[in-house]
Amino acid sequence: MPEQRPRIHWVSPLPPAETDIAHYTQRILPELAERADLTLWTDAETWDSGLESFCPVRHLDPYRIVPGQMRTAGPRGDRPGTIFINIGNAWCFHAGLLALARRMPSVIVLHDLALQEMFCDAVHNGLLARDDYLAAMQHWYGEEGRNVAQDEGRQSAMDLGQRFPGFELTMENAVAVLTHTPAASQAVAARGVLPAYRLDLPFRATGAVYSGRSMQGPLRLVQFGHIGPNRRLEQVLEALAGMGPEFDFVLDIVGKLWNPDLIEARCADLGIAGKVRRHGYVPEAELDALLGRAHLVFNLRHPTMGEASGSQLRIWNAAAASVVTDQGWYHHLPDDTVFRVPVEEDVIALRVLLERLDKDRTIGQSLGAAGYARLVEHHGPAQYADGIAEVARAFESDTRDAVLAHAARRLLSSGADDTGLVRRRLARFF
Repeated sequence: MPEQRPRIHWVSPLPPAETDIAHYTQRILPELAERADLTLWTDAETWDSGLESFCPVRHLDPYRIVPGQMRTAGPRGDRPGTIFINIGNAWCFHAGLLALARRMPSVIVLHDLALQEMFCDAVHNGLLARDDYLAAMQHWYGEEGRNVAQDEGRQSAMDLGQRFPGFELTMENAVAVLTHTPAASQAVAARGVLPAYRLDLPFRATGAVYSGRSMQGPLRLVQFGHIGPNRRLEQVLEALAGMGPEFDFVLDIVGKLWNPDLIEARCADLGIAGKVRRHGYVPEAELDALLGRAHLVFNLRHPTMGEASGSQLRIWNAAAASVVTDQGWYHHLPDDTVFRVPVEEDVIALRVLLERLDKDRTIGQSLGAAGYARLVEHHGPAQYADGIAEVARAFESDTRDAVLAHAARRLLSSGADDTGLVRRRLARFF
């Protein structure tokens, strides 16, 4: 008898939301809908109606909905299912989903380890109670974690996230956690509370390897995405300015900047404003066209937030050369798929790379080709959807283990630390 398809409730930002997590969901949708009885859920009021050609799409109030309402809203009536909740670091897309995750048993799809920016913004905007946040920080990180979180203004959320990343706050009522990097999976497993699954982040290869990179004219450079201070754009501008007035280039900046006025002023001060173009958020096709013409794409991250890079997969899909910071997930990428610069003195290393590229524009071609091959081999949506279906099938047994784990964690909150012993004793009653 063929195995019954799992029923999946997938909670995520959806297109046209200006976040790559929405596009990630869209990329896996055809394959996931083939493998499961699938329903998409979002707390946004509108979504791309084309998604409904694959499966039903439903709106939810993350502060009020209960599991029974999700069950009866599916395509085949009241049948149990697995809830997957996607959590990233942008409060405007994930603060509501965080509230849902903290009260409903689910699989957390963790796109970032360091979530303090989202927590701080959610508190500031009244979407996360400050007392609840501080209590959770104390539970997971002790008095020091609570005190640092309480002492607002003394350090940035990014710095706070380096010491106390905060991913544990999504696990309060979770059944399992799915991540996309070895480091994130190890961090979740090290807490000893929940199953930690890992799958390679998916991206649908288009099959088109670009060859339109000019051997004449200015060097075409790109940086894109949600660009915060950790994306090292200021250092990129400094490196470009240091190449001298004769260095011929165009830098296209695509996406949202954390401080557009600052970047505009820096370009003017450095004397490169005429060579830098800011596009804001653009359709995917327009971004792909820019990447297809790029001789080099900047994908630097310091500090890294423990994430895999959907940006890197898009770069590989364009068979483009990219330069990354040598740490985190990026450190483990094959040597023949990216250029690397060290965390320290990255400006100097960037200038050396730009000088090489200016002398020989072909040096990035082999990296682009190898990156595209890796994308096809390791990051296909079909492999990813298979993995999601397996996680869904394990949900029932993982739920039993999670009940024991959460019970043990609460019993041990007074200070004992032998979680395994408590869990074994509790297991006698389940």
